[in-house]
Amino acid sequence: MAERDDAEARNEFRQLLDGPLLAAGDTMQYRRDEIPPRVLRRLGRGEYAAQEELDLHHSDANQASALLRLFLRDAIDAGVGCVRVIHGKGLNSSPEAPILKNLVDRLLRQRADVLAFHSAPGGQGGAGAVLVLLRPRR
Repeated sequence: MAERDDAEARNEFRQLLDGPLLAAGDTMQYRRDEIPPRVLRRLGRGEYAAQEELDLHHSDANQASALLRLFLRDAIDAGVGCVRVIHGKGLNSSPEAPILKNLVDRLLRQRADVLAFHSAPGGQGGAGAVLVLLRPRR
């Protein structure tokens, strides 16, 4: 039964990766249904101050995934409400799509502790960074 559950979870993850990929200049944005659209707009304008930052430059996909998971867990444990993740614009990435940008997008969408995220405004990293609102620790 556990093996079947693991196989189903892996298949779901692969399906998420098979979806349309973001290009280097595309805006990343997502919000949970309970988050009002105005919060997402404010996040995109940089009206929420990032309290912590993670720079994933020079990380491969496996390292980036592990670093991002650990960073988010630590931020939530510390009571941080907004973080910035720098994934880069993907200029040195695969010609099809920026690998780290797509990895970050998909990983953030899967996490219950992520309320919303939006590409950062130009002065905070633009298409090479994302601001993330985190669910408060209970």
